[in-house]
Amino acid sequence: MKKMFGLAVVIILLLAAAIVGWGAWLNYSDENQIANRMNSRVVELTAVRAVRREFAPVIPLDAVRFSSDNMTDAVALTEGRILRWYVGKNDAVHEGDVLAEMVNESVPLKIQQAESAISRAEAVLAQAYNSYQRQERLLARRATSKEKYEEAEAQYLAAQSSLREAQVQRDQYLVQQSWLSVKAPLDGSVLIIYQREGAHVQAGTPIVLVGDFSWLRFSLNMADVNARHLQVGQSSFLRFPDRKLAVKAYDTDFGAGNKENSMEIRAVLKEIVPPLSEPADIRRTVWEVDNRTKILEPMTYNGVTMRMGDSYEALTLPLSAMVDKSRNKVFVVDEQNIIHERTVETGAVADKYIEILSGISEGEVVVTGNFEGLEDGMQVDIEIGGEE
Repeated sequence: MKKMFGLAVVIILLLAAAIVGWGAWLNYSDENQIANRMNSRVVELTAVRAVRREFAPVIPLDAVRFSSDNMTDAVALTEGRILRWYVGKNDAVHEGDVLAEMVNESVPLKIQQAESAISRAEAVLAQAYNSYQRQERLLARRATSKEKYEEAEAQYLAAQSSLREAQVQRDQYLVQQSWLSVKAPLDGSVLIIYQREGAHVQAGTPIVLVGDFSWLRFSLNMADVNARHLQVGQSSFLRFPDRKLAVKAYDTDFGAGNKENSMEIRAVLKEIVPPLSEPADIRRTVWEVDNRTKILEPMTYNGVTMRMGDSYEALTLPLSAMVDKSRNKVFVVDEQNIIHERTVETGAVADKYIEILSGISEGEVVVTGNFEGLEDGMQVDIEIGGEE
């Protein structure tokens, strides 16, 4: 009886071990099948070929500061009180136009005193001249001494000097009187009126700001990859964000007719520093804008984009082919439809394309779109699309 019981226990244990072994084998088999299926799967992707095309870079500019070479203050040249204005804000003026009239009560009095001093000096000079002439005649007849003659001559010369001094003094006061007329320092428009009628100002005080915004300039520091195709004299086109042109630094009427959201403004390249003949990573470019239509002011504009007017042939890829934000890696598909991650050197950007400087040859197939889960060496099934 005990033998039968022991045999039954052994059989039960063997059956349990067999069941556990069978389950382990099934689990292992299923994992192998899943792994084999994962290894044999083919990822479906879209791709494009690297091609050469006419390329005109578009450069985003965080901030562009326009400046004018023709903008300066008209200042008070002497002390006085502003009596009246002859111009208003935004009025067009020419160099030398009287903008405001000042008054200084002491200046006319000083001029009158100088005129009286001149009259006295002229009378003294006439008397000294007569005495000098008489002594000269007497000396010729030997009727006076040479000492008296020389004394009369010295008095006559001193009287001449006194008259000239009085005349110079009067002329200085007349100049001060002319300084009471505040004149435009250049052709342009009245931008800011600093002082009002009745205000008392000292010499050197700014009275009004006059500027000519017909031509504006701005400078940009550009990477060599963006500047290497530039030439002095070529054009670019600036596009401003919607409604940004309504903001004005000087509250002028400039831009009053600007109603187009997609308006572009032409800029001409005037200078590249250092020149392209010298190696450099960064170059300063100076641009000039024809602003005679009175749209821009010398101020900083944000969110501007610059589109180069001249294009050149370049090897390009869509921006969607760049793996990350640094734009220096792509997935290249070989003849066996296996992908390989590759480092590339990129240049300028134009809308949805990017210039490829090295790392890719013309005609090579590059993955575009979603790169999630992609790894170097994966087998893929690609569909080559047209230009994106």
